[in-house]
Amino acid sequence: MGEVVDQWANIHEDMLDEFTKRFHLYDDYLQLRLICKQWNFKLPKILNGNKAPWLLLPIGGGAATNEILESNSLEEKGIYHLTLPDLQDGLIRGSCYGWLIIVSMYEGTIRMLNPLTKVCLDLPPISDLPDVIQNGDECSFFFAGHSMITEETILANKFLVWKVIINSAPDDINFMAVVLYGSCRLAFYKSSNRRWLKLPTRPRPYFQDVIFFQQKIYAIQHDGQLYEFDTMTKAEPVVRIFKPSTPFDTVTKDINQKYLIGTADGTLLMVVRHLINLICEEEERYYKTTRFDIYELKKDSNAWSRISSLGNYILVIGFNASVKLFAGDLLNSKGNQIYFTDSLVQEQSMVETYYHNIGIFNLEDGSCQDVLSDVNFFCPPVWILP
Repeated sequence: MGEVVDQWANIHEDMLDEFTKRFHLYDDYLQLRLICKQWNFKLPKILNGNKAPWLLLPIGGGAATNEILESNSLEEKGIYHLTLPDLQDGLIRGSCYGWLIIVSMYEGTIRMLNPLTKVCLDLPPISDLPDVIQNGDECSFFFAGHSMITEETILANKFLVWKVIINSAPDDINFMAVVLYGSCRLAFYKSSNRRWLKLPTRPRPYFQDVIFFQQKIYAIQHDGQLYEFDTMTKAEPVVRIFKPSTPFDTVTKDINQKYLIGTADGTLLMVVRHLINLICEEEERYYKTTRFDIYELKKDSNAWSRISSLGNYILVIGFNASVKLFAGDLLNSKGNQIYFTDSLVQEQSMVETYYHNIGIFNLEDGSCQDVLSDVNFFCPPVWILP
């Protein structure tokens, strides 16, 4: 019996590679890695070892499709299917370090799910967020600069949490999470505290994105103002507010969404995504991206400075922790592009039919390749960076 096991364990790597090409269900691929220790060591956790962004497409019934989005097309050979029961009745509100952050519409839980290993961990629920009061079927909270409003709990669970970001994999001793909720509130979580703690802000801010960067938390307002939070202090978090001059008009009629990206070289970027409303019916919405503007924060001059090209890099934005990646490290990718998914939480939650705007924007010529714009997903697609 031992001799048979050795034959499988010592199979030629080319033959093992041929086996992997026959797998399209990721659950089956995981079983393949468990045949023996040698196979588990030789086979990468990610099928084909692809480092490109994966686009998770919820297709209903607790199922999902992972697609490797290349810069030219979605190829069938790059599509893998996952069964994710935890996604049923859930809404994706974050993606970091290979983990999804999922909010339950009916239970109000906030959970972290690794879609490849199926490990699921809990963060404190919505009811534990500061200034959120749940009383049975009703939920009261501050929203978008208004005074406290009251909605049905299920409806509130759908749009109250805008984004959740983590600073590392959850097994890290310094693990933290930050949540942007109601557009005007921020709270953070440390494993040592076991609860959401409020981050201090000025009255009625309107935040559009939040990130961890250089051991601090940064949040961007709609007008380009930047909040910096230091949560490593023993007392309350220390907050600094930057008011960089902006080369753009903050009072504009077009719809725009801002994203923050901290880069490996220590640069802080702000990406402004401009959209137009193509369909605006009572129960149907579709927004289309028209262009992107990219700015770098110059702290010495306290100004956002516009960047016209990314060179050999790409940006990946959406509900994920937005990142800047070197295109040369990715399969079939070229630089100077922005990979984006839809992250307009409030609009998605208020209508029956919402067509998510997903695609690749080319900064060189201003062209945009839309992907799956005719599909009404029950839960917004999201990038996964394995």
